[in-house]
Amino acid sequence: IRSGDHPVLAGISTGDHAYFVHSYQLAATHPDHVLASVDYGGPLTAMVGRDNLVGTQFHPEKSQEAGLRLIANFLGWRP
Repeated sequence: IRSGDHPVLAGISTGDHAYFVHSYQLAATHPDHVLASVDYGGPLTAMVGRDNLVGTQFHPEKSQEAGLRLIANFLGWRP
C-alpha cells in the first residue's frame, strides 16, 4: 500500500500489505479523495475518504497488523 496522510492511516507505512480478493476499484473523481493506492499492473485505488467518510477496497480484517491498526484508528477517529 502507498498511503497518504489521514488519521485512520496513522502507524501504517507505505509498503505495508493489505488483503485484496479482486482488482476492482473505485475511480475517484478527485485525486485528493484517494487516501491509499496499490500497484497491481498500474495504480489502483485502495482507500478513499472525504470529510467524515472513509472506504476501503481491501479487507482490513484480513490484513494482519496493518489491518488491525487501521481498524483501531478508525474506531478512535473523531472527524
